[in-house]
Amino acid sequence: MNGTMVVMDDARDETAERYADTAGRAVLETIRSYGVTTVFGIPGTHNLEFYRPLADLGVHAVTTRHEQGAGYGADGWAQQTGLPGVVITTSGPGLQNAMSAIGTAFCESRPLIVLSPGVPLGDEFRDVGTLHETKDASAMVGAIAEWSRRVASAAEAVAAVHDAFELFRTGRPRPVHIEIPLDVLEAPADVPAAARTARPAPAPERGDAAAIQQAVELLAGAESPVIVAGGGATRAAREVTELAERLGAPVLTTLNGKGTLDEHHPLSLGSNLRLAAAREVAEAADVLVVLGSKLGEAELWAPRLEARGRVIRIDRSPAQLHKNLEATVGIVGDTAAVVAELVAALPGDARPRADLAASRAAIAEETRATAPADVALAERIVDALPDDAIVAGDSSQIVYLALANVLRRSRPHSLLYTPTYATLGYGLPAAIGARVAAPERPVVAVLGDGALMFAVNELMTAVEQRLDLTIVCVDNGGYAEIKQNELDRGIRPIGVDLAQPDWAALATAFGATGVRVDDARELGDAIRDAIAAGGVRLVHVRQPRD
Repeated sequence: MNGTMVVMDDARDETAERYADTAGRAVLETIRSYGVTTVFGIPGTHNLEFYRPLADLGVHAVTTRHEQGAGYGADGWAQQTGLPGVVITTSGPGLQNAMSAIGTAFCESRPLIVLSPGVPLGDEFRDVGTLHETKDASAMVGAIAEWSRRVASAAEAVAAVHDAFELFRTGRPRPVHIEIPLDVLEAPADVPAAARTARPAPAPERGDAAAIQQAVELLAGAESPVIVAGGGATRAAREVTELAERLGAPVLTTLNGKGTLDEHHPLSLGSNLRLAAAREVAEAADVLVVLGSKLGEAELWAPRLEARGRVIRIDRSPAQLHKNLEATVGIVGDTAAVVAELVAALPGDARPRADLAASRAAIAEETRATAPADVALAERIVDALPDDAIVAGDSSQIVYLALANVLRRSRPHSLLYTPTYATLGYGLPAAIGARVAAPERPVVAVLGDGALMFAVNELMTAVEQRLDLTIVCVDNGGYAEIKQNELDRGIRPIGVDLAQPDWAALATAFGATGVRVDDARELGDAIRDAIAAGGVRLVHVRQPRD
């Protein structure tokens, strides 16, 4: 018996030595050197050499119950840290399961690195029935990511990691995929330690001097300037605030830009661009400043923003400068750096603040008129939230018809949402990622019953991670908006009235605590109690109808 144990120990030692420094380790060392401390994914037969070095590198692995949840968890983590989310999938179905999250990161301009093994070198397109065999995994992901690379060596894989971080630091942040053939992944890595070290961040790109001067001249002569801040402006909150105060200009944000200006600030009109009353403020400006946004239809709920004055657009990407709205002056550069240059060059002292009382009243009236029952419930939810809470939403009516407008946050990335891709199943895993990244802040997920069922398995992830996380499930009986769409088209409702579990009991079965609220007037107290108690708690409430 002792002899058998010695043989087994020797075998383990040989295995450990064989895999002591693989391509998998080289890639994870490089990612860790940039400050990433958490990865999301599911261990599988082919990706074990990505997992082997994690503990040694001090990297926390969050095992979700589906790779889509890994992608959205990584997104929530990334928004709190400013670093890219990292997802490890296995080959074939594991990678395919993450595709919705990759598509979301592309549409919402979120930094994401997806690592996956691939078929060994020389086995491409053989179609011989190996485990998880996929015709062309890199092409599959490349169709929806910023780029996807199948590398041929550890050195190429490490170089791809560095290229990813360069993209996130200097360009429009979008998802990338690195596929490492299984034989490369498990082979010794001939990559020196220096090559695995984070490269220094380049200086922020400043704008063209002539374009800066043109913009300054327009702003100096403006009588009713307005600022629209998108997701590309969230790292320039201080500079945007300074510009707004210097100009006395109202600030509207997209949902991805929410909180770039503290929404309690006297110049904030919030993330209300879906409302005609808010769009009118921007369209009436004699000079409209658009920061880091493509002004897409999904954010506006209108075909385009019809600006009647001059337009200044600032963006990292040249392709964005005239997209959906022609710029009078387009400036390519880092938003914070360029806005700081504008503020420094503007003459004179701060101008009087714009009087926004009438605009605020019109926005509030339109918000309530759109969905009074949703707004009333959202107001109860918001009243119960701590000021510093991170709120994760989903593509649910309670969020996009009410909460996004009613909720006011003081800093960016405090509402996690996907306005463009509008996927179901985002809110819960995004909340998990945010809580892992920011344990000092309360995190509350607010979502509908349909959205929660898309990712209900991730309740187990939250419990396993021992998180303090409150989930508010607003139950409207299924897919209420689609039901209304069917009725509007003269279709008898089909496939939209869904059977519901006992949500409180289901949460309890996962090891969380479930609470059912029968009277919406008690919802605020239930949320406060859940946050105060800690742990994973689900508060279920039926949606009162208009």
